[in-house]
Amino acid sequence: MALTKLPKNAIGTGAIDASKIEDGTIQNAELAGSLTGTQLASTLDISSKTITLPNTSVTSDQLVNSTIANNKLSNSTFTIRGTSRALGDSFSLNVNVDWQSVIVADGSTATTGVAGRGYFIITTSAAHTFTLPASATRGDTIALKDYAGTFASNKLTIARNGHNIQGVANNSLIGTNRASLVLVYVDSTKGWLYAEEHNVANLGAPVFISATGGTVATSGNFKIHSFTGDGCFVVSTVGNISTVPTGGPGNVDYLVVAGGGGSGGSAFSAVASGGGGAGGYRTTFPSPGCNAGSFPITTTTYPITVGGGGSAGAAGFTNGTAGSDSIFSTITSTGGGRGGQYGGTAGDGGSGGGSGNNGGTGGTGNSPPVSPSQGNSGGNGRPYGGQVNNNASGGGGGGIGGAGSPFSSSNGGPGGPGSTNSISGSPVTYAGGGGGGGASSGGSGGPGGGGAGSSGSGTGTAGTANTGGGAGGSQWENIPGSTAGSAGGKGIVIIRYKFQ
Repeated sequence: MALTKLPKNAIGTGAIDASKIEDGTIQNAELAGSLTGTQLASTLDISSKTITLPNTSVTSDQLVNSTIANNKLSNSTFTIRGTSRALGDSFSLNVNVDWQSVIVADGSTATTGVAGRGYFIITTSAAHTFTLPASATRGDTIALKDYAGTFASNKLTIARNGHNIQGVANNSLIGTNRASLVLVYVDSTKGWLYAEEHNVANLGAPVFISATGGTVATSGNFKIHSFTGDGCFVVSTVGNISTVPTGGPGNVDYLVVAGGGGSGGSAFSAVASGGGGAGGYRTTFPSPGCNAGSFPITTTTYPITVGGGGSAGAAGFTNGTAGSDSIFSTITSTGGGRGGQYGGTAGDGGSGGGSGNNGGTGGTGNSPPVSPSQGNSGGNGRPYGGQVNNNASGGGGGGIGGAGSPFSSSNGGPGGPGSTNSISGSPVTYAGGGGGGGASSGGSGGPGGGGAGSSGSGTGTAGTANTGGGAGGSQWENIPGSTAGSAGGKGIVIIRYKFQ
């Protein structure tokens, strides 16, 4: 029989204890209002019963010490990068990359990296080049590790592939054993930055000059740019010899030779013209410091002018012309002076032209003056009054190696010698003067492209192209008749620098 319901206040506090209530007797319907903690015994055993709590949130002040122990939760662990971790664990979270199979360097095959991957690299037998991705997005990550501890003997080059590394447009050279590093791409300004570095000494790479223009050849550790015509020497990178790791110098060596002077024509009887002067010759090679260059450059474009040889005088009493200047940066070599015709004036220039018979003195060399001198003066032809039939003779044009010689009896004066230079990788002689025309024999051309003078009513030999050699003088013996002069040799510009 169910209990008769009692009024709310019919039972005093603590009047009923568990022993006075039959098991299973009290139902929800038998209770009106709420039970407070003071109305319950200090200990209630409800271990075999189900308690339904109201659908409200549990606040922290309702929990003992405001915490729930991890082992009271249904999921007390979590997984990160494939490893199960317990709640509350302490651990380091390193870079997340997918490590690839080991790369064995063979000295010929490069590796192109992929973002999100790690690479173990063996350089036991050869150095290796690792090329960064051509495109990159902020957060892209690549890890590299020296697998065998041999980067010091066979280095790892990290090729930037169009992006900056550490904010600089240089490759990185890793040369420390057991080096490991992580690169993260940031933006176009800084490019790839080293987010982690271990056993890494210096992340730079030795930098050498890099340039284009002209005809390029290699001689050992040097590149040679030869300009036989106008062009541009375009420098994209200069060396970092003053930083660590040491690269190449930021200097070059040069040879700048101007065009040689032309010679005049001859006519009628016993007439001879002088030889043309060699083009001005200026060089820094060989330079001090193991040919490491002595002329500083910057990353810019240097227009190159290669002077043409002076033109030949037409048949008759006609002057030739001076050679044209050759120019590299602040270096100008002056064109060779013209060889004087009969009774005409020889020209001044890089080297002076020789005078013709009845033509006064030879032209002045090193005009305008530079130091070291760019040339020498021309020789004198036979003066007026000493000329008789069959002895007309002109002086030789000057060369970089010496002055042109004067006439000798009825013979033309030899041209002044040139100078031998190996800036191109092999010895070549440049800037020889032209020989004067002579009745008995023409003067020999100076070694270095100088043309020989003529005799017996003939035209002298032209100066050799791209040596700056002066033209050989002409000579005419017969009446009537005439002969033309000859042209000077075109100049050249050569630039040499250390590239590795």
